[in-house]
Amino acid sequence: MLKLMFCLHRLPHLSVEEFQDYWYNQHGPLVRSVADVLNIRRYVQSHTLADPRLGSTADARACVVPPYDGVAELWFDDVESILASGRTQAGRAAGLLLLEDERKFIDLPQSPLYFVRERVIVGD
Repeated sequence: MLKLMFCLHRLPHLSVEEFQDYWYNQHGPLVRSVADVLNIRRYVQSHTLADPRLGSTADARACVVPPYDGVAELWFDDVESILASGRTQAGRAAGLLLLEDERKFIDLPQSPLYFVRERVIVGD
């Protein structure tokens, strides 16, 4: 399986809480509604946890990159299943629907995405 990783920064006018609420309660159901058309096998939202007790983990690594507001993970069977949805009118419409919604809460130019293959080291 392939996974799309989408590292999200919110639009500047949104608080973290507003961003995460919209992402979970509005965008999440929208993704669910088009998952079959886009051949999405699994979709997970990872919301940033702001707990000052955990800050030393990044500090110990001298991290200077601002944290993301969340990470979206979408699983697909393979490259062909990703490309196949773009070959249909329904797939293109679904992709455009998601993109238009993303523009409401994600700072897209500041939110990189990339495809990966997972290699599990610990756990199932």
